[in-house]
Amino acid sequence: MWLLDKMLTKLIRAGKLVITDYDGKVYEYGPGGDVNGEYGEPIKVRLTNKKASSHIARYPQVGAGEAYMWGWLTVEEPHDIRDMVLYVTSQAKVHGDKALQPQGPLKRIAQKTAAKIDSVNLKSKARKNAEHTYNLTRRLYELFLDEDRQYTMGYHRTPDVSLEKAQLDKKAHIAAKMYMQQASEMDRPLRVLDIGCGWGGLAMYLHKHYGAEVLGVALAEDQIAFCKERAKAAGVSDKVRFALMDYRDVEGTFDRISSVGLLEHVGTPHYPEFMRKTHQLLAPKGVMFSHCCGRAGPPGFTDAWTRKYIFPGGYIPALSELVTESEKAGWQVMDVEAMRFHYSYTLEEWYKRTTMHEKELVELYDEEFFRMWQFYLAGAEQSFRHGTLVNWQLIYVKDREAIPMTGDFIYEESERLRGLEEAPQWHLDPALKQAAE
Repeated sequence: MWLLDKMLTKLIRAGKLVITDYDGKVYEYGPGGDVNGEYGEPIKVRLTNKKASSHIARYPQVGAGEAYMWGWLTVEEPHDIRDMVLYVTSQAKVHGDKALQPQGPLKRIAQKTAAKIDSVNLKSKARKNAEHTYNLTRRLYELFLDEDRQYTMGYHRTPDVSLEKAQLDKKAHIAAKMYMQQASEMDRPLRVLDIGCGWGGLAMYLHKHYGAEVLGVALAEDQIAFCKERAKAAGVSDKVRFALMDYRDVEGTFDRISSVGLLEHVGTPHYPEFMRKTHQLLAPKGVMFSHCCGRAGPPGFTDAWTRKYIFPGGYIPALSELVTESEKAGWQVMDVEAMRFHYSYTLEEWYKRTTMHEKELVELYDEEFFRMWQFYLAGAEQSFRHGTLVNWQLIYVKDREAIPMTGDFIYEESERLRGLEEAPQWHLDPALKQAAE
């Protein structure tokens, strides 16, 4: 316990953390009181295995997650693991983002090297990684995502907006940035390529509001099967098509290209290839839109816990990495928006819905999986709330005449779209959902 004790003594400067070790010995950290109006009561943690403290101290981000997954670490009510994660990382913010990173130059070099190797995503590995993340049971995603299964940041125009509304507004914001309204000026439907199409929500949205002909591609078999079922049920299979395909194998020319939540899975070694291929696929006066998680600072590396359990091969890029490679491929960047804090609100709601369905998730998987998913969502939330992660939204063109001269077109169209439909309220009244089904 001495190593963990040393780390926490240095780290905790506000509030109070109480740890009871496996042998019953109690350790207290912090002066007490609340932290920014929260955590007025001490957060009490119990370690149930004699290996827990050393496992956590050796590499806090991996060790704490695994200790919680394995039942070696429990958090006493009224708090839970999310409270503990947000509390501890709020303390780390005072000391800088490296407070919970592996200590010592050799450990940091080893972690960085391992992350670089893991980011090499050849076609066979890319498909395997996608299946690891997205081929989990459909019921899992139904329980914590919105009805449209948007597995990326919602656009929270106010902190208290519902998840369903935030995701609907996100699609409106994206469509506006893609300058989809140009469809009204053309004598044919816009041809759209949606790379990493998820469960098809954006593709369906673009066809619904603009009559676009969309090809969605992704590497998770069940995602594509679900997308095809959606399109068939809506009677638009001939206009909104989906294929189990690597974007590198797509052929043709498209007026618009979208990639939402994709670049995190591409891997930095493959950014040049991504930029060249999409540049090849886009029409001369076309528009490409990209939305991805990002770093507000310089390039870094993905922590080992996330690579191991949630997103193998994943990496969250710095803006410099995205822009540098796009310029080399001939792209012109017309707009960059840093979406600050939005994802923290989305992740908070995902965590609440996951926890609400604990019993069913444990039955679907087991206790360890449920706790892993909780820790993943809480850890991700803290990165966007207390850390330096944001979401980058970029507009790329080949020709500067492809979009209007001012950015008014984005906000005018986004507002128009928001007025066209209301978000479902099933999250507020389960009876409504049951009646609809």
